Amino acid sequence: MSSFVNVVRGVFRRHPFLANSAIYGSLYVAAEYSQQYLVKRVLPETEAEKEDIDYATIGRYAVMGTTVFAPTLYTWYKWLDGTFPGTTKQIILKKLVLDQFVLTPYLLTAFYTGMSLMEQAEDPFKELREKFLPTFTRSCIFWLPAQTLNFVMVAPRFRVIYMGVCGFIWVNILCWIKRQPNELEPASEVKLKVAGQ
Repeated sequence: MSSFVNVVRGVFRRHPFLANSAIYGSLYVAAEYSQQYLVKRVLPETEAEKEDIDYATIGRYAVMGTTVFAPTLYTWYKWLDGTFPGTTKQIILKKLVLDQFVLTPYLLTAFYTGMSLMEQAEDPFKELREKFLPTFTRSCIFWLPAQTLNFVMVAPRFRVIYMGVCGFIWVNILCWIKRQPNELEPASEVKLKVAGQ
């Protein structure tokens, strides 16, 4: 077991960007898979109501988690920790404000727009317009306490991993929000989307 831990540490030292991207992307995929498994395989009461896992959607989450979120988070926290080193109350407050009110709007925009583009939606900004504010509000409730702990207790080289674990929980929340019907979307379109068509 200790040799495995040493190998993992070595990979993080030599290739921190790739290691963080792989782990964060994997956690993103796991979050979407767990959401789908619960909704499509566990919650339906009869075999007839159960649905297959939508691997195309899981693939989109893999792309988003690995190629958009992980590199953004890696670069962001490297810059943030370099620009604001330390754990004083003032430094933590600066990091929290920047993280929540600069990074989060960008990530939510990238998430909703990127997913809509990969889904080939007619209007790639429709879901962003309708879901940004409620998602941002939930984000403040979830991430402000999580990030306080991050900036106080987590070593900088493990920030993206910590974010990945928190992200697993957060992406489950995002998946749930994404599955909610758009305000103006007809019910028949919602049923088709839920069915993965």
